[in-house]
Order: sequence, then structure tokens, then C-alpha cells
Amino acid sequence: MPKLSVIVYGRDVQGLLGVCLDSVAAQLDDEAELLTAAVGDDAQDVAVRRGGTVVPLPAGTPDAAARAAGAERARGEWLWFVHAKDRLPVGGVRALLDRLAETPDPVDVVVADHARSTWRSSGGLSPDARQLTRVGRRDLPLAEAPDLLRVTPLLGNRALRASFWRTHAPELGALDEMSASRAALILADRIACLEQVIVDVRELRPESLPPVTAEERYALVDAYEKLQVLMRGRGTAARPRAVLYDLMATETMRVVAREPMPDDVAREFFHRASAAAVRWAPEDHRRPGGLEGIRRRLLEEDAYAKYRAFQAANHKRRDLKAAVRDRKRLVGAKVRDHSYRKALREPIDPNLAVFSAYWDRGVACNPAAIAAKLAELAPHIRPVWVVSKATEPLLPPGTARIVPGTRRYWEVMARAKYLTNNVNFPNAVVKRPDAIHLQTHHGTPLKKMGLDQLDYPTASKGLDFDALLARVDKWDYSVSANSHSTRMWEHAYPARYTSLDHGYPRNDVYYSASAADIRAVRDRLGIAPGKRAVLYAPTHRDYEANWNPRLDLAALSARLGDDTVLLVRGHYFYGGAASPLSGLRRSGHVIDVSTYDPVEELALASDALITDYSSIMFDYANLDRPIISYADDWETYAKTRGVYFDLMAEPPGHVARTEDELTEILATDAWRDESSAKARAHFRRRFCEFDDGHAAERVVRRVFLGEPEEALPPVVPVDSRTPAPTPEEATR
Repeated sequence: MPKLSVIVYGRDVQGLLGVCLDSVAAQLDDEAELLTAAVGDDAQDVAVRRGGTVVPLPAGTPDAAARAAGAERARGEWLWFVHAKDRLPVGGVRALLDRLAETPDPVDVVVADHARSTWRSSGGLSPDARQLTRVGRRDLPLAEAPDLLRVTPLLGNRALRASFWRTHAPELGALDEMSASRAALILADRIACLEQVIVDVRELRPESLPPVTAEERYALVDAYEKLQVLMRGRGTAARPRAVLYDLMATETMRVVAREPMPDDVAREFFHRASAAAVRWAPEDHRRPGGLEGIRRRLLEEDAYAKYRAFQAANHKRRDLKAAVRDRKRLVGAKVRDHSYRKALREPIDPNLAVFSAYWDRGVACNPAAIAAKLAELAPHIRPVWVVSKATEPLLPPGTARIVPGTRRYWEVMARAKYLTNNVNFPNAVVKRPDAIHLQTHHGTPLKKMGLDQLDYPTASKGLDFDALLARVDKWDYSVSANSHSTRMWEHAYPARYTSLDHGYPRNDVYYSASAADIRAVRDRLGIAPGKRAVLYAPTHRDYEANWNPRLDLAALSARLGDDTVLLVRGHYFYGGAASPLSGLRRSGHVIDVSTYDPVEELALASDALITDYSSIMFDYANLDRPIISYADDWETYAKTRGVYFDLMAEPPGHVARTEDELTEILATDAWRDESSAKARAHFRRRFCEFDDGHAAERVVRRVFLGEPEEALPPVVPVDSRTPAPTPEEATR
């Protein structure tokens, strides 16, 4: 019996069924089967050519009946209903199967994330990440996670246990998709979540669909009332009932406000929504404040005429405010554009250099190392940092800076001879013929980058590749740490820049730091002499909106004992999220270093590194210290993000696929055994090729001082380098 039955259902809408079936079939293995509940001759022809089990259904069969017919033929332990117009991103099936494999028996429904594509764009983010992240890897009854009702009501973003479906087929089988997806949560004993995107929902252009009838409008109110009846019959707790009531009121008011309807239909819809709002109001119901509260009151009073008058007045007020804002924006844009264009006509300043890192987050990474070496070798060149307003107070004293959007920002950007960044400058920045743009990057690529992301919708959602190439065309130089990076950058970012095989300047410190430097960092972090410090630095995942450590850090810390300190660093993409480590900080065995800068100091202070697929492994290898790869979701990551090489075949040290394996490595001497050293040596020769402690000097001499390639300090061979002392050596 397969673990999962993927049931594609419906007619061949706008020729999308073939794409849907191809996206499923490409990911099937022995654990999953494909069934197509094909409605109409066209859909059946497409389905037969694609293979799998075909359930032929006559034209006009409703979606609910098609789903029921497909479920009747399914053999899987779990059912996944995918509409014929939608498609599955690469890795979607595997991600769901992996989650189902660890889901305990009491769980009836697994809710996942989804992407949304329109006729104009693809892979848009869903609004569901917050609710899914709150649940994380737990499984709960709906009473303890009522906001799961707010997750977009689709059947494509959830899997249902087959036995659960069959038990509740009378309730679920006849409902529309919105009702069935929410009814499943109401009926489930326990619910689990998956934060990864498993389906890409196609939103069809409204003008290409039949007009919505009055009865279809009224059906929305009826659907919510049926869910209310279901909750009442089940004795559902008060909190989920309150959430459903809020959803009902919000959506019905949205339909009245935004959907085009004849006045008589809109009036009748409002009347029905009003009756439902009064009938199902929870005990101690309180309306929200502000304008929304006024709308709710008018709805409950069935005051349609007053509501329309209120809306008209509100729209007029909003239009006036928008007009004022637009005028201010136009004036501001004209002033900025005029001053920028004027500055672009002035001579370039040959001694002015602009630096930025990580989207204006501060003095960091390769640009910081280059700026420091520039002050030493070319003090006549003045560095200015681009920093956000929020970051400005955090800068080192005396740092010259400009804030994006200000008049001075555009004047400096126009006149600077050198522009250095580890990402890209904004599209509006003009590339002057005599200016030099230096792209330093901020890591060695394991995951697919640039144009290589085109085949991975989860990773490339929202990317404008034309605009990306326009930015790349401004590069004069691209810094590389190894031959692998050079080849990948040239493939991912095809343009006429010159590759600088000089090493990453930020890694110079791994050869220049002294024992005193290392002791000082450990003192700042509160790591006692003689204790082992292990740095845990996982990477960002495109299918996770917020960061939740994939390790049970409390359990790992307890098993490793008092002699080990875990330094835990979340990825900077999650900088705005609340730390999941707050409950562990007081123990002293787990230290949250997510906001500690620079990260190079954390590497110097640690005895070993645990990471997954982060580029920190390539930098850390310069220290020639143990690296453990915790790769519990490698297959999913590789399929959804795309990778340039198989890390499992060429790791920098031991690989752990489970927490038990990781604990075993760290609790014994395996973490630093001969096998680990051998793998690391191979990894260093390949990926630390140009990092020898003199990268910043080579970059400054080549780019800022114009010295020829042959005059630069030659790269020291890997086997002839001496990394900074280990923490153990630093105490001797």
C-alpha cells in the first residue's frame, strides 16, 4: 500500500492539466501513487497519456464529486487532493512524504504552505507562514491551534488520512473546497503542520471565467453556516468558533465591498450575511475597533443603505489622502531625480569609495575587510558606508555613512569612483562609464543562484530575472574564493565582468588572528577556558518563513554535558523574527549569537561547527577545525532549492542525518577523528583554494590601486598555510 495517494481532480481548465500531471509524475516513487479524477473527454485524453490510474467522469461532474470518486479508488494511507489547474513545485511530494513518515497515528490532517501564481506572476508567497510556524513540529487539536482555520482554505495545502476521510465522507465528500478544507480541521482529532510549500495554486484570470451568479454568491453564506452547524454538533471549543465567526464576517464584508454585483444581489447578500452574523455571534462577542468595527455594526443591523453611504464617504476620504501622498511622492521623486542627474553630470571623485553589505545592514563581510585594508594601503581614498536608518546608531564611531533615499545619498552615489557591495545596489543606481563596481558576494555557492534558480519555483518566487541581469551588467569585478565559485558565478550571472580569483577578504582573519584574539572573543561570549564551544549555524530555507531550529537544542545540550557550550546563530534572513531560543538562554549551555557580529569571531571562538547547507562551512574550513553536517532534510533542500554538487558525497566532515547520529558524533571523539580530518582536507583543497590571508590586499591593489595581476602577492598553497590557533591551543 502506498503511503500517499495524489488525487488530481477536475476538468482540463485552460490546458493546465498536463502541466499539473507532469509536475506530479516527475516526483513519484514507490511511496506515492497518482490518480486522476478526469472530468470530461479532454481531461481523460490528457490523463491517459500521462499514466497513473485514471477515473473517467462525465463532463459537468462537480469538483466535490470528482474528489470523492478519486478517493474511492485510492490505495494510499494518506490522500492529497490537487486541483487540475494547480501544480506541484519540485520537492513537494518528498517534503510531504517526509512529514507524513514522522506523523503519529492520532493525527488526521497535515496542513502545509503553498505558493500562488497568477496569469502575470508565479510563486507568490502565501500569508500562512505565521500560523504554520506557531505550531512548528508539534501536533495539536484544533482547540489549541484555532488560528489554523485562518490558513488559506485549500485541499491542495493539506493531506488527509484515508481512514479519516472514509469515516467522515458524508460530511467532507459533498462540500465545496473552502468548506471541506475547514471541516477537515473541525473533524480532526489532531492536526500537524509542514512549513514547506507543497503546491503552487494557479489563480485564473477572472475575465477568463464564467460570471459569478447570484446563487453562487449566496452559497458563500450558506457554506459558513454549515460549518457553524458542524461546530455546534461537534461541541467545538469557543476559540475555534470565534475564529470561524471572524472569518465569516470578514469574508462576507469583503465580498460586499470588492466584488461587482447588481445592487439587488448585493442587498440580498448583505441581508443573508447579516442574519448569519446575528445568528452565530459567539457569547461575549465584541466587535473590533476602528472602521472595521463600524462595518461590523452596520452588518449586524442589516443597514445596507447606511453601509453603502459609509463606504462612499470612506472611499472619498481615502482618495483625497492618496492624492496628497501621490503629489508629495512626485515632488520628492522629481527633486531627487533632478539632484541625482545633476550630480551625475559633475566630475567623478577618484578618491571616493562607497561600501555596502547585506542590503545596507552595516559594516560587515567582504566589503568591511576590503575597507579596512584600503585604509592601510590607500588612505587617500575616502570610504563611505550605505546604511539603513535603523542601522545607523549601531555603526562604529567615526564611520562616514549615507542613508538610502536622502539627497546626500544620491549625490555620493553619483560621484563615487568605487562602489563595493556583497549584494547588488538598487536598480536606480546609474553605472557611470568611469566608475568601478566591485561585487564581492557573501558565500561560496552550494545552492543554485541567479539564473540557475529559474528551474526552482520555490527558490525563485518573486525574482525579476531581467532586472537581476541589468544589475549584473553593472559589475566590473566579481570576487571569488575558489575555482568552483568562479565557474558558478559566470554561469549564474553571465556578463562581461572580470573574475578576481583572489580569495574572500573576510576570511583573511582566519590566518591573522592570534591566541590573544581568540581568548578575548571567548571572554566576551562568556565561554570558560577549557570548555568545548560548538557553533551551530544553519542556513535559510526558501520554504520556511520563520526560523525554528531543526535540533532539540535543550536535549542536545543536556546530552553533551556541562563541558560543552552551544553557540546558536540563526540566519540573517530571519532577523525580524522572535528568537526561538529565549527559553534556553539562562542555562549558560546555549548562547544565542544570532545578532553577534562579526560572524568570523564566532568561528574563531568555536572548537567545531555544526551546519547544514550554509556557506559558512566553506569559510570555516580555512580554520582546519571539525565540521559536522546536520542534513536531516538534504533531499528536500536539494530538490526545492537546487544545488551545484552533492554535499552528501563530498562533505567537509562527518554527516548526521538524525539527532541521535549528531549526538553520537559529538559525545565521542568521532567529531575530530582521522576520518573527519581526511574529508576536511579534501574539502579545503577544493573550496579554500584562494583564501590564504592576503585576499583583501590583492583586491585593493588590483581594483583600487590598479596594479597588474602579475604584481599581486601570489596565493599560498593550502598545505603551506598556518591557520589561527584553536581555542585549545590559545590557552597554552
